[in-house]
Amino acid sequence: MPVNAIGPKVDLNPGSVSVAVDRLHKKGLVSRIESISDRRVRTVSLTEKGRQVFVPLFYGHAAIIKRVLQGVSSEELQQLEGLLKKIGKRAESLAEQKGDSEPRR
Repeated sequence: MPVNAIGPKVDLNPGSVSVAVDRLHKKGLVSRIESISDRRVRTVSLTEKGRQVFVPLFYGHAAIIKRVLQGVSSEELQQLEGLLKKIGKRAESLAEQKGDSEPRR
């Protein structure tokens, strides 16, 4: 994923993302590849070591979510998914408006 696309997804400013990516890179958890066509663009990817660290965390997180949602019907899950999408789109819209009118912290 391009570094500049990470910040909005995790609500961090570009400087904070750069620091985090630098730390992960120093630990060998991610690689950074500069674009041939645009030197300003860097793509960040998990390394094999990063996959070994993060994949078990992801599956552990997914297992917790599955346990939390146990007993919720498929119809209720569909309703929840629809509501979360609606909330996510609204939050994204508000974040874009905020980005247009005031500096991000």
